[in-house]
Amino acid sequence: MLRAGAIMAAGTMVSRLTGFLRTALLAAAIGTWALGDAYNAAYMIPLILFDLLLQGVLSSVIVPLIVRAQQNDADGGQAFEQRLMTLAVVVLAGVAVVGVLIAHPIMELYTAANWSAHKVDVAATLARFLLPQIALLGIGAMAGAILNTRDRFGAPMWAPVLNNIVQIGMLVAYLKIGTADIEQVTYGQLALLGLGTTAGIVAQTIVLVIALHRVGFRFRPRLDLRGSGLGQAARMAVWTFVYVGVTQLGFWVTTKLSTGAGGQAAGAGNSAYAYAYQLFQLPYGIIAVSVITAMLPRMSRFVAEGDLDSARAEFASGVRLVSSVIVPSSLLLLVLGPAVTTVIFSWGRMTVDSALYIGYVLMVFGLALVPFSIFQLLLRVFYSFGDTRTPAAIAGVNVAISATLSLIAYFVLPVRYIVIGMAFSFLITYVIGSGVAWTLASRRTGGLGGREVMAGLSRMFVAAIPASAVALAVLWLVREIAGITPVSSAVVLAVGGGAGLLLYLLTAHRMRVPEVGSIIGLVASRVGR
Repeated sequence: MLRAGAIMAAGTMVSRLTGFLRTALLAAAIGTWALGDAYNAAYMIPLILFDLLLQGVLSSVIVPLIVRAQQNDADGGQAFEQRLMTLAVVVLAGVAVVGVLIAHPIMELYTAANWSAHKVDVAATLARFLLPQIALLGIGAMAGAILNTRDRFGAPMWAPVLNNIVQIGMLVAYLKIGTADIEQVTYGQLALLGLGTTAGIVAQTIVLVIALHRVGFRFRPRLDLRGSGLGQAARMAVWTFVYVGVTQLGFWVTTKLSTGAGGQAAGAGNSAYAYAYQLFQLPYGIIAVSVITAMLPRMSRFVAEGDLDSARAEFASGVRLVSSVIVPSSLLLLVLGPAVTTVIFSWGRMTVDSALYIGYVLMVFGLALVPFSIFQLLLRVFYSFGDTRTPAAIAGVNVAISATLSLIAYFVLPVRYIVIGMAFSFLITYVIGSGVAWTLASRRTGGLGGREVMAGLSRMFVAAIPASAVALAVLWLVREIAGITPVSSAVVLAVGGGAGLLLYLLTAHRMRVPEVGSIIGLVASRVGR
């Protein structure tokens, strides 16, 4: 799992770093004010619809069923895979067409009442260019799922790099000819933003289709669904749709409230929340997603064989491996969040104050890294058993907590603090949600080794505290000397972040945290070659 995770982590790291550049250019090109909020609201619509229709089903239902079909079907599951791909293409293409036709009502649903009619029109125009991505995302996701069940993890993690490169080229062009003023933006400039973003998804999908062809998959449209086993998938997927629907209800509340906050205080709305969340996802995406992707097919095989001891060991190993990177990342984001965002966002049409605000939101998100990552790992325990009902019930609890706390933040806090309060709501939600999920998953598997996992986490946190202190000292010293600028923030990240990370690795290694030792050994062996 460590080797597979390393392959995916390398691709994800390059993908996230180029994604950072893309995000920085986007903020520089359109800012975090009216046009930025309109773009980010429209950008999320195809992702929301894709999540509702397929993304959640992939991890919870499709991957375990493909694994079983490969084990049990005479043709190694090829016909089953072809039917799944056919169904995904037909359904998602139809949804994309309908979405383009009703883009304006969709945007009215997700935006705040205090948005002007022109701002909603701009968001709807962008959405029409972006919504065809639904079909492309579906094809790419199905290709990635099939590749993962064949233990081919590289292409799904490296393909987004090409997507980011295409979008970076588009944003460089927009910086030269576009505007951040929503009242002056032209239809041609909106077309450049929307079609350029979609072109990146086209390139990403082509890479995945080529990779799928190379492992021997040949797509042949198949609509002979009777007796294909898809009925079982549909029954299992019902609760996944409930899960995704409930989580998207929570996202709808978040979007409505954050766009409402942005309508009252420029730069403190949906764009700030969205950019901070993207940065928060970096350490999670590099390590946790990589481990989860490698872990789920293996756990599904162990459960199918009735080997619960191996399934428990796989999960415990995954939690410790993820936490060995997530724990120091969490504390370093708490300390260095504003420095990160100042380096990335203080350019073009952005200001240092706007960048700092995103950093304050990121600091709170950083605290949520550990509970959020463990929660996502716990969901895979249920999915490996084919249980999609329990995650749906937990999602209901999460959304109820998050929506309640976010509403309190919206109506109680000063406008500039609303989005920060909503990030804190996210933190509380996943602390409670991970506790509930752990209890239920432990009952299902006969124990998850909670004491051993907590002991390992405690050692990691102890090892990370000196690293955070060093980073904080560097932050204070540099800002006392040079103030808050992009250059001083870059120095803080390079010196404070680098020294802090090195100190954590050395301290954890001396404290005999085995996962850190394994990572150091893997890196050393690669360098030695």
